[in-house]
Amino acid sequence: MPGSQDYSLEDKEKNVTPSEPDVYEVEAAEGTPDRVIAKRYGALGPLLSKLFASGVEARGVERVPEDQREVKNIWNNLLMWWSVNMVLTTIPVGVLGQAAFSLTLPHAIATIFCFGALGGVATAFIATLGPITGLRTMIITRFSSGYVGGTIYSILNILTQLGFSVTAVILGGQTLANINPGTLPLVVGIIIIGVCCLIPCFIGYNVVHIYERYAWMVTLLIMLFLWGLGGKAGFDINAQKPLEDTGRALSADVMSFGGIVFGSFTGWAPVAADYNCRLPANTPPMRVFVLTFFGLWLPISFVVTLGAALMTITDPVYVQAYADGSTGGLIGQVLSPWGRGGRFILFLLAFSVIGNNIPNTYSAGLSMQALGRPFALIPRFFWTFLAFVIYTVAGVAGRDHFSAILSNFLSILSYWTAFFIVIVAEEHFIFRRKNGPLGGYNLDDYDSPSRLPLGVAGILAGCFGVAGAVVGMSEAWYTGPLGKMAGGAIYGADLGFELAAGFAAVTYPPLRWLEIRLTGR
Repeated sequence: MPGSQDYSLEDKEKNVTPSEPDVYEVEAAEGTPDRVIAKRYGALGPLLSKLFASGVEARGVERVPEDQREVKNIWNNLLMWWSVNMVLTTIPVGVLGQAAFSLTLPHAIATIFCFGALGGVATAFIATLGPITGLRTMIITRFSSGYVGGTIYSILNILTQLGFSVTAVILGGQTLANINPGTLPLVVGIIIIGVCCLIPCFIGYNVVHIYERYAWMVTLLIMLFLWGLGGKAGFDINAQKPLEDTGRALSADVMSFGGIVFGSFTGWAPVAADYNCRLPANTPPMRVFVLTFFGLWLPISFVVTLGAALMTITDPVYVQAYADGSTGGLIGQVLSPWGRGGRFILFLLAFSVIGNNIPNTYSAGLSMQALGRPFALIPRFFWTFLAFVIYTVAGVAGRDHFSAILSNFLSILSYWTAFFIVIVAEEHFIFRRKNGPLGGYNLDDYDSPSRLPLGVAGILAGCFGVAGAVVGMSEAWYTGPLGKMAGGAIYGADLGFELAAGFAAVTYPPLRWLEIRLTGR
């Protein structure tokens, strides 16, 4: 179906033919989504109107029209990702380099920088689609994988954001509990962190951006303190040398840790467009790409490397602190020379996870709306609250298994985000390019199943991606045949995300071409 690469209102009127009404079709007549949603709920309408008038965001997954975009400083895009990633939650990723794979610090740093750059490029591309389409990320997937495929991706993203949230509240709760050991139960700490994450997400988009615009300033200073205090305690770059593997086993460790690093970057890809869909449609994509890339790569690499460096401290007191209290215990020990000042910094660091968990909570609610029209009819803030309840309860239940949850979660996360990114990218650059088979996006089709692709090509390519992940993965509970071959008879190399992306990249173009030939969309 031909589309328009120019996203002006005039061109859309020329290119878009009538289709079945979408959930928000009356918005154009009534002006804003708050009036549409309030009227939808009858007797509850006045209450919702007051809620929206107080500042709670009404808009959910519906498209933001060009004439309702906000002209903001695009540098906020860089600052937001700095705040999201310059946090306590990022440190344990680096800790896993030594704790799980016994890599020396130089090998861990090389892995972090290289795999991080790859993940940063992938996520930054997805971010560029926000201003182009005015849509949330999970809705954009409908243009490559259809309505059903978009629903499948939404389910995966809900699990992803809830998984991130669980690790965030556990780590924040651990850190609060370690400020004065024995005085604050871990369960209470987890609940406190969860509630603090909920408040800005419940209110919505503008408050999320305001918070993230400034939060990085405090956390950057704290990270510099940790670097200095850790160095004073004594970094030993060869601390893991006697334990590090060699040969193919070392390669397997690097690939497996690299998959975790890649997942920590691409974990943001399924939400990357959510936070700039209100930028003007003529915002230069390259500018969005560059700011998003450096907003991810610089802070994540900086903080993940800090986590790896802290694990090289060989002082028995620090080693025991990690054994007793995981990452939170180790950081508490690093700050202990400063006494009460260190405890205050630990307090601030515990609450830094709010900045990291805000996009998880906010986008989990949006992904719940993206499951389909019946879900989109329910206000966004309800789904945000439900997400908070789920991950807080899960955090309390899994509070004693943080490292295992983090390691397995990030590895598996990288599998599906890899083929998701590949499919969306191939759709954009091959089939939706200006002179391509479809010529662009008919953006008003986002909620019209009969005008979206059937999704057979996207779903099948995703299935091939899953097959690639299965044969290449290496987890504690399963190692695929190719992963085992790459790592040797004893050690497996986690090639899951590479093969997932490769299988999807090879199969999607011919399948999509055939789908277009048969259906015209």
